[in-house]
Amino acid sequence: MSSSTSDRRLSELWSCVTLDEASSLIDSTSSPFSLQNFVGGQYIAPHDSLTNSSQHITSFEPKTGRPIYTLPCTQPHAVEAAIKAAKAAFPSWSKTARAERSAILWKVSELLQQNREVFAIWESIDQGKTLDRARVEVDRAISNFSYFSTFILHEQTAARMVDGVALTYEHRSPAGVFALISPWNMPLFLLTWKIAPCLAFGCTAVAKPSEVTSMTAFLLGDIFQKAGVPPGVINIIFGDGATTGAALVASPLINGVSFTGGTQTGIAIRRLTAHQIGKHLSLELGGKNPTLVFADSMVPSVRERTIRVAAMAAFENQGEICLCGSRIYVEKSVYNDFVRDFTAYVREKYVLKQTVGAVASLQHYDKIRRYLELAAEQKATFHLGGAPPTLNEDEAQGYWIEPTILTDVAKNSAIQIDEIFGPVVTITPFDNEQEAIQLANDSEYGLAAILLTTDGARMRRVGEQLEAGLVWVNCWLVRELGTPFGGMKNSGTGREGGEHSRDVFTVVRTLHLPAY
Repeated sequence: MSSSTSDRRLSELWSCVTLDEASSLIDSTSSPFSLQNFVGGQYIAPHDSLTNSSQHITSFEPKTGRPIYTLPCTQPHAVEAAIKAAKAAFPSWSKTARAERSAILWKVSELLQQNREVFAIWESIDQGKTLDRARVEVDRAISNFSYFSTFILHEQTAARMVDGVALTYEHRSPAGVFALISPWNMPLFLLTWKIAPCLAFGCTAVAKPSEVTSMTAFLLGDIFQKAGVPPGVINIIFGDGATTGAALVASPLINGVSFTGGTQTGIAIRRLTAHQIGKHLSLELGGKNPTLVFADSMVPSVRERTIRVAAMAAFENQGEICLCGSRIYVEKSVYNDFVRDFTAYVREKYVLKQTVGAVASLQHYDKIRRYLELAAEQKATFHLGGAPPTLNEDEAQGYWIEPTILTDVAKNSAIQIDEIFGPVVTITPFDNEQEAIQLANDSEYGLAAILLTTDGARMRRVGEQLEAGLVWVNCWLVRELGTPFGGMKNSGTGREGGEHSRDVFTVVRTLHLPAY
């Protein structure tokens, strides 16, 4: 693709300010758009030596099943070229004054704000989520850059005196070149959650979005150009995990990896980097999160809130959020009432093709379908939803799955154990507080939990026993960007957010000065 053709294609993407315009643009093209890697501050045409891939991946629109674009499956030698671009940019960027880095990142946030609707439109088309949900996530991406752009202006360190002997103090510096790998469920939000602190703390990076949802990452390169990010500071390459991702994280030139995605991929990253002891690793992995509903949360004055929070935690973004509460445990005395009211609420508020989008891919559709077929085989009770039909790859009708509510699911069923990552919840009764805690913690995962109660003592008593990195009480998905984000057990290692992101992207040394 020539530079002029690439510029024209970018201009066409930026010109779409409604879903209908974007859909018409897709329909009007004789072949899918071709995304290009962003390396050294410029887009690299597919025939260029920095991409040079004999393989390309086609991405499909979840709501229709039609192809939207192709992207290169970047090969190892081209991955290494992108890493070298980041490494070449590191000495200058790491020494750039924090005020200057701050101004550039603030400009990125302003440009994202100015193009908010365009990003939301393409995120909705690319991932399958509703436009309203996409807008929320674009706003969070904007906040990522604005937050970290100002955070670095208020750095502090620790100093200690060894009486009459020495003064010691901590000094931090950027850790180096990072691999930033994000998942397909919240593409722009989670990619910028990594890029913003990485650049703010003076590191450079090679970012790889999921091959399933790469459109907004492609547009992001243009934003970085316009904001004045120096060439090579942030590079964006496309491809799958087995080829592109593996080459990226395993490179000895990479000083750290920040990854969000599945637990099995996280394990693979640990293995690929096991011999590189000093490589920083931050892995935010899967979750099979519990929602605990106590009887006091079902009294008339707060019942609506309880149902609303539980439903939002279950079905927002089609259940494709690692923090979703997909295992609901309800105190036995209010179990029947909860099942009835919850089902009625979800039926009214979470309507397919209106407030519920399509799942992200045919592969993921098939995964969820198999779990729902298993639920039917195991005689689970379907209060809402059911197993969707089998789809052929050439059936351009979209990947739509009704919100599904199940009861009578055995404790040892794969439906209770595995991270389904879709619009599927199970509801199970419990007798007492201790059993609720035991059921909640009976999982290999420990990312998040939702606790619904009006008892202040219980909020702490139960909340502090839950094996989860994040516990929400009577709310869900509330975030303050300085708080630590991450999980326990097989939900990952490391924390990000505020000072915790600083720990990921910097190295610390202690200096000892004689006290004279």
